[in-house]
Amino acid sequence: MMRLSRYGGNPNLGVYSVANERIAIISPDASPEYVNDVQEALGVKTILTTVAGSFVVGSLTAMNSSCAVVSGLAEEAEIEAISSEISVHLLYTRYNAAGNNILVNDFGAVVNPNIDDRTIKELEDALGMKCVRSTIAGMDTVGSACKVTNKGAICHPNTSEEEMRLISETLNVEARKTTLNHGSFLLGPCLIANSKGALVGDITTPIEMGKLEDALNLF
Repeated sequence: MMRLSRYGGNPNLGVYSVANERIAIISPDASPEYVNDVQEALGVKTILTTVAGSFVVGSLTAMNSSCAVVSGLAEEAEIEAISSEISVHLLYTRYNAAGNNILVNDFGAVVNPNIDDRTIKELEDALGMKCVRSTIAGMDTVGSACKVTNKGAICHPNTSEEEMRLISETLNVEARKTTLNHGSFLLGPCLIANSKGALVGDITTPIEMGKLEDALNLF
């Protein structure tokens, strides 16, 4: 299912929420209408919490079915709320905005090329999969430039063919280029998605919605 929505007047839904196949983590100031949109579009249970005391939980969290990687600045109550549903790994690095710096599904992960070897090994152990360093569209913040599910990936329009191949090979999905939110090249902030559905900013055009549906195989 695909649905248009808005988070408190903001079409950048992925800044404030993140999902895997079973759960979604959403900032606690979300409206009941937004929470309902997430539940219906993605078929998930929702957890309302801040991360590191911040409402930008989508920027600070990267998640697949095995683990939620969150900023190392996360507070104990936040960790408890998330770990009630999924294993939690704390990211202790200057690149601790996990949602911006890690692109992950249930097959692999592409990470900011500046992340050090020790942190890469910890991420591989936590996520249970290989993590590959790369840029996307020349950007280090790979989670901002791309969004992936277990069925497909959408990428920044300036993503190189080499980067497209790496995404497809690492994440085991076909990657396609598009914009969302009426021309935004930064796709991660524009939506929240899993293999069952997508919730996208309500300024996304019909053409962009069609490309998103095709790319994530939401039929």
